[in-house]
Amino acid sequence: MKIRKCLFPAAGYGTRFLPVTKAMPKEMLPILTKPLIQYGVEEAVEAGMNTMAIITGRGKRAIEDHFDISYELENQIKGTSKEHLLKEIRSLITKCTFTYTRQVEMRGLGDAILKGQALIGREPFGVILADDLCINPGGDGVLKQMIALNEKYRCSVVAIMEVPEDQVYKYGVIEGKEMEENVFRVTNMVEKPDASEAPSNLAIIGRYILTPDVFDAIKQTKPGKNGEIQITDALLHLANTGMVLAYKFDGKRFDCGSVEGYVEATNHLHSLEEKKK
Repeated sequence: MKIRKCLFPAAGYGTRFLPVTKAMPKEMLPILTKPLIQYGVEEAVEAGMNTMAIITGRGKRAIEDHFDISYELENQIKGTSKEHLLKEIRSLITKCTFTYTRQVEMRGLGDAILKGQALIGREPFGVILADDLCINPGGDGVLKQMIALNEKYRCSVVAIMEVPEDQVYKYGVIEGKEMEENVFRVTNMVEKPDASEAPSNLAIIGRYILTPDVFDAIKQTKPGKNGEIQITDALLHLANTGMVLAYKFDGKRFDCGSVEGYVEATNHLHSLEEKKK
């Protein structure tokens, strides 16, 4: 089945960016002139998806407004030199359907994904965490790379990257057997382990291709690390009963959930824009 839908968990508070995220969703923080979530939607569209299912929360109305027509603004700049600045977002609004539901209580990424079941249905889907900005200039986006694996093996796929051992406590970490270059069959997953307990330094980042049986697995998952429903625990269940792949992707990832990563992403994309001139 062709993957048409992409889920965006976007209900978190963004506390690392306070006070700016007190009234502004962290997913709307700009990298140059586009908000983080728009980069994610563009990546999903490049991968062939046209339905964006967004899990929001209180104070996230700006996301819905961004992916909607602003008649007053468009009328104001119509026929001026600034009209072209809305070309990209207009294209997304035309190409895509945007659906929304709320995660009323912050109970972890697994719970946020489960809240999307009503929007996704019983079909495979992508997941993008917008504060993980991934780029691959000159090549396929990360999600498009992962869809190719899903089409080949018909199972869930998580994106991974190597991280320093002293950073593994920030991530879900996998253990697996390499099936082909950069593709691992997952045998274990641990959420935010201490360095001494980590099975490897292969960390999961915010890109997933999930099969619909993940919803049943999440429902059976008990609260884990920090009392939250962890997607890693649900995926480990699928790995033990079937197959889950971990893919070391081509491209560069920026942790825009941290101030340091956000600044690095801004500087990097600015340098790329300067080279185009």
